[in-house]
Amino acid sequence: MPTSISIVSEYRMFADRFWTWKGYEIGYCAEGLEQNFDKPAIVLIHGFGASVGHWRKNVPVLAQNFRVYAIDLIGFGSSAQPKPSELPYTFEIWGQQVADFVREVVGDRTILVGNSIGAVVAMQAAIYAPELITKTVLINCSLRLLQEQNQLAMPWLRRVGVKAVQNILGNRAIAKLFFDQVRNRRSVRQILSQAYCDRSAITDELIDILIKPSVNPNAVDVFMAFVRYSQGPRPEDLLAILPCDAIVLWGDRDPWEPIAIGRTSFTKFACVKEFINLPNAGH
Repeated sequence: MPTSISIVSEYRMFADRFWTWKGYEIGYCAEGLEQNFDKPAIVLIHGFGASVGHWRKNVPVLAQNFRVYAIDLIGFGSSAQPKPSELPYTFEIWGQQVADFVREVVGDRTILVGNSIGAVVAMQAAIYAPELITKTVLINCSLRLLQEQNQLAMPWLRRVGVKAVQNILGNRAIAKLFFDQVRNRRSVRQILSQAYCDRSAITDELIDILIKPSVNPNAVDVFMAFVRYSQGPRPEDLLAILPCDAIVLWGDRDPWEPIAIGRTSFTKFACVKEFINLPNAGH
């Protein structure tokens, strides 16, 4: 399907440009394209529930030396939120989205930078577009500890508990009740207080960035699809076949993705050229 690009006025907190992919609008931001036309390109990929707004402080700095893009994965931010029955929310889909974005919008060799699940997406995209992705930078990569193969290593009682919760959240009415409790300002602030060591970074602007997409009609369906998603690749599966170098950055106080597990799991792969500890940093 032919793609198209449009530009709107809203910028920095949310996407200011849109690209059509598989018939859906995909939001993204871009900076440094003209002054750095001969410099490398970088595409920034957010984590779960986030958007291009999470990179609002990084984009201007990186744009001093690179052509910088930040993209909203489908289902998040300013991008379309189709029902899972129309388009499944998987790492394969997101990886294809990013690979196609690099081919059709960036149109050049690119470094992918991903945070959390965005790091898994970056690796999947690199596998789909090895001719264009020159490097991946993985920031606090999701370990996918609830992935189906990882669940097999859990104690039996915990494994049953995880499945029970996933099944309960498969009921839309129950999932919506839970989601409504999560997407209010107080809850979002509490969740962010776990992820951020620097509490001054938890601003009203940041909370707005997270809450705005969550009020869209299909947001609860996207949430249900992802929390019940135990299939797809683990980061170790992708690192084993990654066709480019990887640089890993990890906050040593990440409460959700323990750095010790990441260091043990990731550094055994030849594609990982550096594993960088980020002191006093969370997720």
